[in-house]
Amino acid sequence: MARQLGERFGISECFSELAKMLQAVSPDVVHITTPPQGHFCLAQQCLDSASHVYLEKPFTVTAQEADSLIQLAESRGLKLTAGHNSQFTHEMLEMRRLTELGFFGGKPVHLESHFSYDLGDSSYVGPLLGSRTHWVRRLPGKLLHNIISHGIAKLAEFLDDDLTEIVARADQSPRLRSLGGEEILDELRVLIRDNSGTTAFFCFSTKMKPGLHQFRICGPRNSIVVDLSSGSLIRSENRSYKSYLTYFVPPLKNAREHLRSAQRNIVNFLGRKLYQDYGMTELISRFYESIRLSAPPPIPYREILLTAQIMDEIFAQIYGTSSTDTDQRDWASAYNLPGR
Repeated sequence: MARQLGERFGISECFSELAKMLQAVSPDVVHITTPPQGHFCLAQQCLDSASHVYLEKPFTVTAQEADSLIQLAESRGLKLTAGHNSQFTHEMLEMRRLTELGFFGGKPVHLESHFSYDLGDSSYVGPLLGSRTHWVRRLPGKLLHNIISHGIAKLAEFLDDDLTEIVARADQSPRLRSLGGEEILDELRVLIRDNSGTTAFFCFSTKMKPGLHQFRICGPRNSIVVDLSSGSLIRSENRSYKSYLTYFVPPLKNAREHLRSAQRNIVNFLGRKLYQDYGMTELISRFYESIRLSAPPPIPYREILLTAQIMDEIFAQIYGTSSTDTDQRDWASAYNLPGR
C-alpha cells in the first residue's frame, strides 16, 4: 500500500520499518496515525531521532505516557501536537477570537460538550464487534477511548489544571447490545468541576438523533453555542426586555445569529475554505509554522495533558482499573520497538 501511494504522489522511498526510515531520511516531521497502542513507542523513537511529531488522537493511551513524551520533546527542543482537528474549524476559531476579545466577561462558569457517533457505519463497527482482539477493544476505554478526546479537549481548553471532581457514568445502548457489543460501552455522561468553580458536562451518545456535535460556553456576562455539525456559532448576550418583547426579540436575535453563520459559511464555501478536513489542514499548517518560527505549538501541552488525565479518570471509573502494560509490550514486540 505504501509503494502504491508513493507511486501515485511521486514519492521515491517507502519503508515498512520506522527505524530504517528515520535513519535513511531523517524527516523533519513525522505524522503517527497508527492505533493508539503504538503512539508512545513510535513517538519516542522519532523524538530521539530529532523529528518533530504529529500524533493522531488519542495522543497516547495514558496521561503518564503523554507527560513522558512532552518532557522528552521539550528536553530535545522539539515540538509535539495532538490530532484534535475539530479545535480548528471555522466556528471554533471564531469562538476563540471572541474569547480573546472578552466576550464572556470572565472565566466561563459552565461548559457543555456533546459528541455523537453513528453505529450504522458497518465498515468500522463490523470489524470491532467481530474480533475480541481488535485494537479498539484492547484500549482501556475501548470504543470511547478512540473517540471522545475531541470532545474532552474542548473542555480542557477552559478548565483549570486542578480538577476537584470528575463523576463518570456509562451504559450500553440497545442498538449496540443487539449487535453483540458485549463489554463495550457507548453511552457516556461526565460531570467535572475545577478548583475555581467552573463546572463542565460531557455527553457521548450513539442514541441521539440527529447526532449532536455542540460546544456550549456559559460566561458571567455572555454565552456561546458552537454547532460543529452545521458550522454555526450562536452568540447569546445578557439582555432583559420589558413585557411581551421578551417573547419576540430574543428569537429574532437568535435567527439573526443563524443567518450570520449561514452567510459566513457561504463566503467560506465560495472561497474554497469550507470542507470537511479544514480543521485538520489548519492544525497542520499551524503546527508546521510553529516549527519554522520556533513558536509555541497550536495546542498547549497543558491542554493535551489535561485531556489525557480526564480520560484516564473516566475509564478508571467506568471500566475499573485496567492494566495496559501487556498490550503495550505485545505491540512493541510485534513491531520490534523498544518497550516501556
